[in-house]
Amino acid sequence: MAGHTKRSTDPRDYQDLPQAIGAMSKNFADGDVIPLHAHARDQLLYAIRGVMRLRTEAEAWVVPPEGAVYIPAGTPHAVGMHGDVEMRTLYIDASTGPEPRRALCVVAVSALLRELILALSEEPVVYEANSRGALLARMIEHEIARAPELSLHVPLPRDARLQRLCAELLADPSDRRTLEGWSAVAGASSRTLARLFARELGMSFNRWRQRVRFHAALEALSRGEPIPRIAARHGYRSASAFSAAFAKVMGATPSRVSIEQPVPRALSRSTSCKGGHPSRLAGTS
Repeated sequence: MAGHTKRSTDPRDYQDLPQAIGAMSKNFADGDVIPLHAHARDQLLYAIRGVMRLRTEAEAWVVPPEGAVYIPAGTPHAVGMHGDVEMRTLYIDASTGPEPRRALCVVAVSALLRELILALSEEPVVYEANSRGALLARMIEHEIARAPELSLHVPLPRDARLQRLCAELLADPSDRRTLEGWSAVAGASSRTLARLFARELGMSFNRWRQRVRFHAALEALSRGEPIPRIAARHGYRSASAFSAAFAKVMGATPSRVSIEQPVPRALSRSTSCKGGHPSRLAGTS
């Protein structure tokens, strides 16, 4: 990166920096998709605007406005944008840091961590060891290590019977069929399906469906849909009951998400049990 005076938006320029953390700023349009790729460094993927959905070979993750996804080096992943996204990415050399390396997860971004990320994004890409940039980077390392995890991933099955069920629920999260109702679709008894959910996905059918519904609800909120309509569509008797359950899982109330999110031009459902994403491809993250 010649001169390091202009901040690059090419992730390759951040993999061999002389310091532990490099910060990249990059904007994406609603519907953009970053195809499956991986990085040499760990990555903290954060958006100060918009909603991101990350897909690995085995799971799907939604990244809400007050969250960021930590991606270990070498992890293949794809990212879809819901709404115009202002991304701030940290590329982290975890081998030099004082804290234990994190696994792939979505973490809550505190007000302090948010401001630290924004501040480091305004510093020179390459900074001296005793500079303000280095101090910000050290504080970021500690804040990432203590950030609580949010249970926002949706594991995806390998069993063909579960794949059929999951594909339909991902396409229509409001479907209220029980496992008994899904037996004909999946070609397995409700008891067998319950065992498969526990064995392959590590959770019950109801818990998995709730996560899918909250993913869909987050996307609906980003479109500006009224909270009572979203609650009713997903089977909640009141907006308050939906709000309480949503906040417990997603780390922010629906009203806060609705206020903070701009209304995107268009939104495509991006995840299926066998993978999938909107058609417009963007650069890498």
